[in-house]
Amino acid sequence: MSAPVFLAEQGSLHGATVGSTYLLDGAEGRHAGVVQRRAPGERVDVVDGAGVRLRGVVLAVDATGVHLEVREHVVEPEPEIGLVLVQALAKGDRDELAIEAATEVGADEVLPWQADRSIVVWRGDRAAKSRARWVGTVRAASKQSRRARMPVVGTAVDGAGLVARVSDTVAGGGTALVLHEDAHQPLATVRLPSARTGAQILVVVGPEGGISEREVSALEGAGAQTVRLGPHVLRTSTAGPVALALLAQRLGYWG
Repeated sequence: MSAPVFLAEQGSLHGATVGSTYLLDGAEGRHAGVVQRRAPGERVDVVDGAGVRLRGVVLAVDATGVHLEVREHVVEPEPEIGLVLVQALAKGDRDELAIEAATEVGADEVLPWQADRSIVVWRGDRAAKSRARWVGTVRAASKQSRRARMPVVGTAVDGAGLVARVSDTVAGGGTALVLHEDAHQPLATVRLPSARTGAQILVVVGPEGGISEREVSALEGAGAQTVRLGPHVLRTSTAGPVALALLAQRLGYWG
């Protein structure tokens, strides 16, 4: 069984060396020592969400936190092609279910999109609170899936903002794919960008009511391609993660 993962602040693990002692303190230390009751001799991983992973063994647990002996210090490289889920805001918790599964699959970024047909609207304080929930969902899913890199949660964009993002992605050598039930080209056959650090694949998923014709036209005008997943119409909560899984397989990330 893989070791449980705990999150540290970004940049805080670079100085840890093999053979040294690392103190996991704060909320994560309390969770490991008090809630999970980690004991001496157990394996524990600590990650910073930016690719650094410490593989350690518990030496002791006390009021200050969990003391670990560092056995390995690993820096996991950024993917050559980043996977970005552009998820339309959806009612209930469907959008959060989507980003949770997308994180487990391997998304590098999740971007909230205020689509024309989104029933949910993020404005003012609600926008900040809702984005904070997304960050919490991504954080928990990153720990559950034992990831060293935590997906970035972008600031919500409207239609114009998404068109601009698509245009920038395509100009930078990336690809933007809009999942649409009426598209003719299967996702499995779409041409992917050449391997290069910094290139991205955007996967755009609409809300429950679908993406409007106006939005499709604007996104295609910015360089996006409409694609279909298969013979069945998937919910907004499942379409994105399924698409990302297929892309991860094609890119060799699951090899």
